[in-house]
Amino acid sequence: MAVEPLRYEKLAGELAGMISGGILSHGERLPSVRRLAQERRLSVSTVVQALRQLEERGLVEARPQSGYFVRPAPVVRSEPQTRSTPDAPMPVDISQRLVHVLQAGARPDVAPLSAALPANSLLPIAALHRLYAGVARRHPHLLEVDSHVNMDQPALVRQLVRRSLAWGGPLAPEEFIITNSCTEALNLCLRAVTKPGDTVAVESPGYYLMLQLLETLGLKALEIPCDPRTGMSVEALELASRNGGIAACLLVANGSNPLGSLMPDDKKRRLAVLTAARGIAVIEDDIYGDLHFSDERPWPLKAFDTAGNVMLCASFSKCLSPSLRIGFVASGRYRQAVALQKTITSGGTNPLTQMVLAEYLESGAMERHLRGLRRSYRHQVEAMQAAVSRYFPASTRIAQPQGGYVLWVELPEHIDTTQLHGRALREKLSYVPGALFSASGMYRNCLRLNCGNPHTPEIDDAVRRLGLLFGGAK
Repeated sequence: MAVEPLRYEKLAGELAGMISGGILSHGERLPSVRRLAQERRLSVSTVVQALRQLEERGLVEARPQSGYFVRPAPVVRSEPQTRSTPDAPMPVDISQRLVHVLQAGARPDVAPLSAALPANSLLPIAALHRLYAGVARRHPHLLEVDSHVNMDQPALVRQLVRRSLAWGGPLAPEEFIITNSCTEALNLCLRAVTKPGDTVAVESPGYYLMLQLLETLGLKALEIPCDPRTGMSVEALELASRNGGIAACLLVANGSNPLGSLMPDDKKRRLAVLTAARGIAVIEDDIYGDLHFSDERPWPLKAFDTAGNVMLCASFSKCLSPSLRIGFVASGRYRQAVALQKTITSGGTNPLTQMVLAEYLESGAMERHLRGLRRSYRHQVEAMQAAVSRYFPASTRIAQPQGGYVLWVELPEHIDTTQLHGRALREKLSYVPGALFSASGMYRNCLRLNCGNPHTPEIDDAVRRLGLLFGGAK
């Protein structure tokens, strides 16, 4: 059954339609808040909420003591191009540069455009506080549990099995291992199926944290080109693996970071069949799967795995709170090896937090929260796209993410975002240079922007100043 949109969403949608249809022209003043409230029989707060949503989407702008005005339409930009990648695997060496970029971008005086973190205002922090207090009171024994004996709370595993119905499941309870974040899940899986010196196929551009894991484990990265819309090229992976030599494949099929691409079901099926046939273990990061922009949740690659060859990793850091540090892996036929790595590296995961998450999921609050969160992230990504279109150089290419809250931008070829990063920091601006998303140092004219915060005038001004740095219009 279709969900009735909230009143402010309905008003925002109608005004957006009038803007796109030319009924409200660019630069035109919108009716006042009071007039809209009277004419539509809505509260002033509802109208203000609708206008703020349009502002976040980059469709209108507020002018002090003047009201809201329709913004000029953003210039339509081409998407980034798929690039050829090196044929040979290579060692990874990005950690020192990455730590510098992320630490500098986290300074409180720097615009938060680098690390992919959500705004606290979008997360159910108060609800989690209440649950922690209640769970600690009702289950004091959780602080006494021997974590090396009872690693996974049955209540949380049960909720994950229920959620897996939306992932093409249900998955078997014994597949799940609860971890300290998605990062730990990925690390455990890599340790379970590789040894130092092995080659791992990765997306290009691909998430820098995955490359960092390969570096710390002494593994080589074989970059596989990615389409900005459909993700990793199955054809390129098939060609690269014909003579063997690839121990594992590490990828994000849904809402990849940094492209925001979404692999179609037919490609997921082909990739699952190919890797199983060639003995390539697949480690899938589905942390953005619940943050899709489509009408239905996309199935993970795991849904198309009939051989137990795919290890599905995720966490709740992008949708509930990064501080929970709760992730999981549905480990398929590698369950025993992954569980062993978990035992010898970190033991059990905080049982109190596991129970808090289990009760939150059981309450039904998660789906209500996700519906609003997806709307917010989508609007924030759209607003960032519009701002980049306005302020960056004319030949800039902009990705069209289909989930998540990061934006990949390709600048003119002569611009080196690594060289310009220090200058940006001196101007209290941040981003992640594109070269950190490649083991071979490709994408030097690209960057990734965080869209996890509401697109405030301060954020918009930061994007404007970045555009000036890159040679964009004033």
